[in-house]
Amino acid sequence: MIELLLLLPLSEAEGEGPGATPYLIGLGALALLLFAVFALTAFGKGRDHS
Repeated sequence: MIELLLLLPLSEAEGEGPGATPYLIGLGALALLLFAVFALTAFGKGRDHS
């Protein structure tokens, strides 16, 4: 993921427009958020709070 972010200035310097880069960043952020929600729901039900 970090390698993708480091390559962004190189792809933008070519001058052919943003291309698919914003979609890749958005998809990565969406996947990270969905994983966080899944992890919270999966591991958050393990303890009973009194």
